[in-house]
Amino acid sequence: MRTPIVVNRRLAIPLHRQIYDAWRTGILDGRFARGDRMPSSRELAAALRVSRATVAAAYDQLIAEGYLDTQHGSGTFVCRDLPDTEVLAAGMARAQGALASPARVSAFAARLAPIASRLPATPRTLNLSTDGPTFDQFPFGAWKRLVRRHLQALGPSLFQYAPHGAGHPALRETIAAYLSRSRAVRCDASQVVIVSGSQQALDLCARVLIDPGDDVAVENPGYLGARELFAASGARVHPVAVDRDGLVVAALPASARLVYVTPSHQFPSGVSMSLARRLELLEWARTHRTVVVEDDYDSEYRYSGAPLPALQGLSAAAGVVYVGTFSNVMFPGLRLGYLVLPPDLVEPFQRAKWLADRHSAQLEQAALTDFIREGHLERHIRRMRRVYKRRREAFLDALARAFGDRAVALGDASGMHLVVRFDSSAVAARAARTGVHLVSTRAYYTGDAPPHEFIVRFTGLSERALREAVKRLAGGT
Repeated sequence: MRTPIVVNRRLAIPLHRQIYDAWRTGILDGRFARGDRMPSSRELAAALRVSRATVAAAYDQLIAEGYLDTQHGSGTFVCRDLPDTEVLAAGMARAQGALASPARVSAFAARLAPIASRLPATPRTLNLSTDGPTFDQFPFGAWKRLVRRHLQALGPSLFQYAPHGAGHPALRETIAAYLSRSRAVRCDASQVVIVSGSQQALDLCARVLIDPGDDVAVENPGYLGARELFAASGARVHPVAVDRDGLVVAALPASARLVYVTPSHQFPSGVSMSLARRLELLEWARTHRTVVVEDDYDSEYRYSGAPLPALQGLSAAAGVVYVGTFSNVMFPGLRLGYLVLPPDLVEPFQRAKWLADRHSAQLEQAALTDFIREGHLERHIRRMRRVYKRRREAFLDALARAFGDRAVALGDASGMHLVVRFDSSAVAARAARTGVHLVSTRAYYTGDAPPHEFIVRFTGLSERALREAVKRLAGGT
């Protein structure tokens, strides 16, 4: 057995006394808790390579002083009613004092932003800021069947390192085909790398594409998770304005090594980058030899007209890294996303992925392959597109009836959220008072932000609940 104490035969202190002191100090410092089981004298003697009589002498002394207690037929335990309570309290205070001096952390750790707390769920709260999709219509029956199928089929290989760190080969092929027909992405399976969600994709982009001190351009307002990640990586982050056509290319710094954009449904403003602006950005990136990271986080949901083609498919001359995720079309707990990379970036990204976590979960990748191939994913997207369109329209209709021109909804008819700008701070106060959770867009801006502007995610509530939320915001009973 491994023992939590050691003895030093070079010391003049007798071995039984060293054993006694080690246990007593550990008990008083709280390292060994009240009621903890002690190793038997035979086990401890064998582990320390001392005689059993030596251990027994130490145990007898600890029992006599009230530190240990024997229970017939059960063994020896740390006593629940310890002596020297004042000494014990002093020992705990010393331990807490030691923790008061924090360990030295890296520059990366010092730059990390605090983790934002999430709203605790309550039955009465109507959460207009719920992340992700609704789950009440997801085909969990089909998903469970596919997971069971591959749990049996994979066998022992499920419990070993995957031979392909870049992802399950069949899933990479399936994603390449799916993106070609749904998003006009031009790629083959060799350019696809499976990752543990889009946030890991962005983390790999930061590791592979930028060095500390490099200039990185991000949208303003923009996705906080990207801005904070690039800043933590040591980049000099340049916020670039967004207008009705998307990122303002003319405002990009010429020194930017990377430009991060959400062109299909800008986060959070909701605008879609126009074709002219997309072509302008690609030409700018080609001229400046800058990599564009295209985050296509919820493009599957467009409620007016055909989905816009991905930026990646418009030009082979500009280096575009395409980021996608299944969190929004399936469920966030799946933690599977993907990168589509220019051929010259495939090898370094595969190496970085292997170094980061070896590979993403194999069972889920295998099940997801069949989920897409058997048509479940696209059927689910078509169904949810209708559901989300009705929910969006219900919210906008209720908003117009209750507020008229005192509230303006921004963004195109797509995605899983929209932005609402009210004319008064009274709405925020009513939301807090009546149990409607609203999140301001303030954190997504660098610099000044419009007042009374909120991001509304309409996908997580029913049409009835959305109308009730607007009623509460308007001051109805």
